Amino acid sequence: MGSGSGEGSPTQMQLNNPSDSMSRAIAQYTIDARLHAVFEQSGESGKSFDYSQSVKTHASAQSVPEQQITAYLSKIQRGGLIQPFGCMIAIDESNYRVIAYSENAKDMLGFTFNPHHTVPCIDGGVNKVEILTIGVDVRTLFMPSSGLLLEKAFSAREITLLNPVWIHSKASGKPLYAILHRIDVGIVIDLEPARTEDPALSIAGAVQSQKLAVRAISHLQSLPGGDVKLLCDTVVESVRQLTGYDRVMVYKFHEDEHGEVVAESKRPDLEPYMGLHYPSTDIPQASRFLFKQNRVRMIVDCHAKPVCVVQDERLQQPLCLVGSTLRAPHGCHSQYMANMGSIASLVMAVIINGSDEESSGRNAMRLWGLVVCHHTSPRSIPFPLRYACEFLMQAFGLQLNMELQLSAQVLEKRVLRTQTLLCDMILRDSPTGIVTQSPSIMDLVKCDGAALLFRGKYYPLGVTPSEPQLKDIVQWLLTHHGDSTGLSTDSLADAGYPGALALADAVCGMAVAYITQCDFLFWFRSHTAKEIKWGGAKHHPEDKDDVQRMHPRSSFKAFLEVVKSRSMPWDNAEMDAIHSLQLILRDSFKDDEATNSKAIVHTQQGDIEMQGIDELSSVAREMVRLIETATAPIFAVDVDGCINGWNAKASELTGLSVEEAMGKSLVHDLVCDESKNVVQELLLHALRGEEDKNVEIKFKAFVPDQHKKGVYVVVNACCSKDYTNKIVGVCFVGHDVTGQKIVMDKFVNIQGDYKAIVHNPNPLIPPIFAADENTCCTEWNTAMVNLTGWSKEDVVGKMLVGEIFGVLCRLKGQEALTKFMIILHNAIGGQDSEKFPFSFYDRGGKFVQALLTANRRANIDGHVTGAFCFLQIASPDLQQAIQIQRQQEKVCFERMKELAYLCQEIKNPLNGIRFTNSILEATNLGEDQKQFIETSNACEKQIKRILGDIHLESVDEGSLELVKTEFMLGNVINVIVSQVMIPLREKGLQLIRDIPEEIKTLAVYGDQIRIQQILAEFLVNMVRYAPSPDGWVEIHVLPRLKQIAGGINVVYIEFRLVSPGEGLPPELVQDMFHNSRWVTQEGLGLSMCRKILKLMNGEVQYIRESERSYFFVILELHMCPRDSKSGD
Repeated sequence: MGSGSGEGSPTQMQLNNPSDSMSRAIAQYTIDARLHAVFEQSGESGKSFDYSQSVKTHASAQSVPEQQITAYLSKIQRGGLIQPFGCMIAIDESNYRVIAYSENAKDMLGFTFNPHHTVPCIDGGVNKVEILTIGVDVRTLFMPSSGLLLEKAFSAREITLLNPVWIHSKASGKPLYAILHRIDVGIVIDLEPARTEDPALSIAGAVQSQKLAVRAISHLQSLPGGDVKLLCDTVVESVRQLTGYDRVMVYKFHEDEHGEVVAESKRPDLEPYMGLHYPSTDIPQASRFLFKQNRVRMIVDCHAKPVCVVQDERLQQPLCLVGSTLRAPHGCHSQYMANMGSIASLVMAVIINGSDEESSGRNAMRLWGLVVCHHTSPRSIPFPLRYACEFLMQAFGLQLNMELQLSAQVLEKRVLRTQTLLCDMILRDSPTGIVTQSPSIMDLVKCDGAALLFRGKYYPLGVTPSEPQLKDIVQWLLTHHGDSTGLSTDSLADAGYPGALALADAVCGMAVAYITQCDFLFWFRSHTAKEIKWGGAKHHPEDKDDVQRMHPRSSFKAFLEVVKSRSMPWDNAEMDAIHSLQLILRDSFKDDEATNSKAIVHTQQGDIEMQGIDELSSVAREMVRLIETATAPIFAVDVDGCINGWNAKASELTGLSVEEAMGKSLVHDLVCDESKNVVQELLLHALRGEEDKNVEIKFKAFVPDQHKKGVYVVVNACCSKDYTNKIVGVCFVGHDVTGQKIVMDKFVNIQGDYKAIVHNPNPLIPPIFAADENTCCTEWNTAMVNLTGWSKEDVVGKMLVGEIFGVLCRLKGQEALTKFMIILHNAIGGQDSEKFPFSFYDRGGKFVQALLTANRRANIDGHVTGAFCFLQIASPDLQQAIQIQRQQEKVCFERMKELAYLCQEIKNPLNGIRFTNSILEATNLGEDQKQFIETSNACEKQIKRILGDIHLESVDEGSLELVKTEFMLGNVINVIVSQVMIPLREKGLQLIRDIPEEIKTLAVYGDQIRIQQILAEFLVNMVRYAPSPDGWVEIHVLPRLKQIAGGINVVYIEFRLVSPGEGLPPELVQDMFHNSRWVTQEGLGLSMCRKILKLMNGEVQYIRESERSYFFVILELHMCPRDSKSGD
C-alpha cells in the first residue's frame, strides 16, 4: 500500500518494466522504522500511540536516519529478550562452553546459588552440580545421557533436523525439549519444559503428531483443483483441529505489500476478521524476513514479562535471536495482540516459489502469506506438534503454488484469447470495434472503465473521464511522459496529474498504452474503498471504534484512509497483458517494410546451413549405429503405434527378432493385457508432445521358457519429429527391471522368508529398507549399504525422517523431507506409493537419484507393523541409453546454433571492411590511409577469429583460449566505430564520442580481437535499435588507474554505449542474460560476447532508464611495462 513506499512510488513509468519488489521492501523498512520510533517515544506501554494517524502521516515519509533503521533492526533481531515459558543457553561450538543464558535458566533447570549443591546419583552416590554461569561446560548441566545426546547433535551438519532433543536437567531431573540452531557465534539451545504426561515426549507421540499432519495433508491433496479459496478454507479448519486455537486465519500479502484475511475458522462468539485488509506496516518487513528464517512462531502470553539474556562481555554485539523459538515479541506487537483480546498466538509462514524477478533470493522462494492462530487465553503447544504444523505448511505451500500456477495459466489463456479477438477486430473492421463490440478492452483486465483515442476521436466505455478531461490527460502525458511507452498508476494525484482532484473518486487509477504518437488505449479504476468489504464492520457502528488503538478495526480504517484516493494496484500479469496487446497493435499499424530484408537474411542463412548437411548426416548415421548396439532396450513406433524401430537388446529380452517386431502393434501385439491401457495413454500423451518418464510396461515373452511369464521394462518416452518439427512417432528408451520386480512382488506379499531376501547379497536384490510404525529404521540391506555408504549399525533404530534421510543422507531442502515423510506415513497407513522420484547425497557427498516405492508392511494377522521401501537406481545401461537418446538432438542443435552464430557475427566486421574500403577508394595513400588499412586488417582478423569459433562449448564451459598481445586502445575504438559507420549513415544517426585524449595512445595488454568483437557487438545493437532519423549513439569511455600487488599498473575502463528511446527489445535482453535459451541471432551474439567478456574478468550490464538505455561495460587490463614506468 501507500504506506509501504515513498512519495510517488505507486507510479510505474514503463509498462515493460517488472515491479521491483526489492525496492518496495527497502522503502517499507523506512516506514516501519519510523513507526517503531514513534511507538517507542509514546511511553513504555504505548497507550498514547495513535496508530491510525501514524500510518497516515508516515505513509509518505521521505527517509529516516540510517542509525534509526539500524537500531530498529537490532531491536527486532537482537533484542536480548525471550519469552518466559522456556529458557535459553548459547554455547561456543568449539568447546561447548556457555557464552550466554537467560536469567530464568537457573530456576527453570532447578539450580540454586549454593556452590556445593548436590543431587543423588543412580549408583547411590552424589553428583556435584555446576552452577550455570558464563564459561561452564553445558554438558555438565544435564544428565550424562543427555549430555551425550547434545554432543552428538552438536556435531550434526544439519542440526535443526534433529530437533527436538529430549534431555533431563541434572539438578531437577525434569524433562526438557532442547531445540537447537546455529548462529554466528555458536549454537543456541532453546529449552522448553516437557510435561511428563505429554504424549509427545515419546517417539510414538512425536510420530503421532506427524501422522495428524499427514492426514491433514492428504485431505488437502484430495481437494478438487482450481479453487484457491477452498484450499485456504480447508487449511484453517485442519490447523484449528490440530492445534486447538480459538481462531485460525490465512493472511495473504498483496503485491503492494498490504494484507488481507482470505480464510478464517473461529469460535462462534468471536468477532469475524474475514475480508479484513490492513496496511503493510501491520506486519513489518523485518518480521516478514524473520518468517522466512523461522517459519513457525509461537507467543504463549503477550502479557508475560520478557526475560533478559545475560551474555559474555567479550561478545561484540547482542546475541542473534532470529532462529530462537523463544524470542520475545516487540512491545508494539504485544500491545496490538492485547487490544484485540488475543493473549496467545501461533504464526506459520506460507512459502511458495518466487517470480523470475525474485529468483536471486533464497532459493527463489517468496513469502505468500501467513497462517495465524489466536487464543483468548495463554496457550502453549509442544514443539513436536509445531514441527508437524511446519510440515503441513510445507505441503500447503506446494499445493497452493500449483493452484496459483494453474490459475495463472487459465488467466494467460483467457487474456491470449481476448487479445486475439481484439486484434482480429482491428484488422478486419474499424479499430473502434474493441470498445463497441464484445469482447472489449474492458475484458482484458479488471477495470471500471476503458477508452480508445483514435485519430482524434474519443470512444469511452464504462466509468471514464469526460472527453475534455481525457484530452487534458493526454496533453499531460505527452508533456511529462512523452518518451515512455505508457504509464500505470494507482493514484493519478500521486503521479503528478494536476486535474486528479476534479476526477474525484470515480477515476483514481489509470493504465495507458501508447499505440502511435496520436492513438492511445486507456483503462481506469475507481478508488479502492469501493472494492473493499469487511464482514466485521457491520457488527460495531463506527462511533464505537477507538481508531487510535492498534486493533484490526483501526488497521482497517488506516488502510481505507491511505487508499481513499487510490485504486487497486495494477499487478504484473495485468501489465503484461496490456503491454502484449500494445505490441501487437503497434506491429499491426506498421508497414511490411521489414519483410523483404528478413527474407534475404533467411536465404543467406539457408545457404550456410546447407554446408552442414553432410556433417549432420554423418552424425545421424553414427547415432543409429549406437542405438542398434545399445545395451538398453530401445524401440520406436509411428503415429499409428506400429513398431518401426527395435534394437538388439529389445530382441534379446522379449525373444522377438527385429524382422518379426517391425510393423506389429505395440498395444495389441507386444504388451500384456494389464499394460495395454498404460501404453495407450503413454502413446496419446507423447503424440501430443507430453513425454512421460519412468513408466512400467510388461511385455509378452516370445521365448520357449515357460517360467518367463513376461518382461518388465521401465521406459522414458521421447517424441520423434521431422524437419518441420511435426511429431511423426515416439521413441522409447527402457530399463529392464524384471528381476527386481519378481523379488519385490514376493517381498511385499511375504512369500517365504523375507529376512533371507533382505540380507541376500545377490546383485539382483534392489536397495531395501524398512520402517516400524514410528518410522524408525528396522531393516537396511546390503544394497542400501553399498548405495549410501552407511552401514546397518549406523542407521537401525534411527528415525528415517530427519536422522537418516536428512542428517546422514542429506536431502535437497525441506520440501524433499516433507514429501518423503508424507510417502512414508501414507505407506504405513495403507496407501502405497510407486516410483516416486527420490534423491539424496550419499556418505561421500555423491548425489544419488532413484525411484522410491513404499508399501505397507503387515504381520500374519494383518496388523500394520511398518513399511517396506525399495529404491530403483538407473543402471549404467539406462544412463547410456538416455545419453544416446539426447546426444543426437544436442549435436543437431549445437550445429544449428553454431551456424546461426557465424551468420550473425560475420556481419559486423564486414560492415567495417566495407566502410574502410569505401574511404580508401576516395583517398590518396598517406598516414590516414595507413590507419584505414590497419583498421581493415583488424576487422579481417576479427572475422577469422569468429570463423575459428567452431566449438562454442569452449565459450560455454569457460575454456576459450585468449590470445593476449600489446595494443593501443585507440586502435580498438577506431575499429569498432568503423563497424557501425554504414548503419549510422543509413539511419541518419549522429555518433557522439566522449573519449579522453590519453585513451587513444594508451598501450595495454590483452586479447585485442576479442575486445573489439565484444564492444562492436554491443555498439552495433545500440545503433540497430536507436530511433531514427535525428537520433544519436554515444560512446563514453572513462579510465581509472590502479596499482596492485607487485607494482603492476592496472587500468579499469568503463564503456557506456548509449542511445535514446526504448533500446533493445525485451526478448533480446532475455537471450543475452539467459544461458539456456536463445530466440534471435542477435541475442545469441550478445550472449556469446557476454560470456567471452566474463572470461576476461569483465562484466556488462544493460540498463534501461526513462529516456535512454545503455550498455555499461567494465574491463580490467594490464598496462604495458613501458607505460607503467612512465607513469612512475
